[in-house]
Amino acid sequence: MAKKQSSGASSPSANVSAGAASRTRARERERRAPVEGLENEVIDLRRVAKVTKGGKNLSFRATVVVGNGQGRVGIGKGNTREVPSAIQRAIHDARRRMIQVPLIEDRTIPHEVWGKFKASRVLLKPAFPGTGIIAGGTVGAICRLAGIRDILTKARGSTNPLTLAMATLDGLKRLRTLEQVAQARDKKPEEVLQ
Repeated sequence: MAKKQSSGASSPSANVSAGAASRTRARERERRAPVEGLENEVIDLRRVAKVTKGGKNLSFRATVVVGNGQGRVGIGKGNTREVPSAIQRAIHDARRRMIQVPLIEDRTIPHEVWGKFKASRVLLKPAFPGTGIIAGGTVGAICRLAGIRDILTKARGSTNPLTLAMATLDGLKRLRTLEQVAQARDKKPEEVLQ
């Protein structure tokens, strides 16, 4: 039986699949690489189960907050069978859902606001310089990564970390600066204060 000798060059189809694999790996590295200036913090990690006729399907749900410390913050959740991939999915989800938070003097929020999500409610109040972040673990992490340095908060209702995080984000979305309110009313900022 004669052996087939290769001419040294690989087939075109092998090159195409190798090129596609390298592009996929490059995209994966790019997706996992940290974006400049963004920090993340895991605020909740739970084992969850989906009950099916074949038994329980166990997986892990990670809730992550991502922010740049200068007014941009987002919350994401990831659900997979392994903890590291759940965290990576949550970070990716949080980056896609980032919002801009209006800050006064780069330290506090413009006005008092209630945030609501399902059974959770969160009160966010502006504070004087030097007050610090007076908040629990979940709300405090979101405020820190958003760049808020002085704030008073109070959680009401459910204190489940995921719903509390979503309620906090809802409150931060409702914030408006004086200029935004004046523009919406077709007035000057001085007229709004009267």
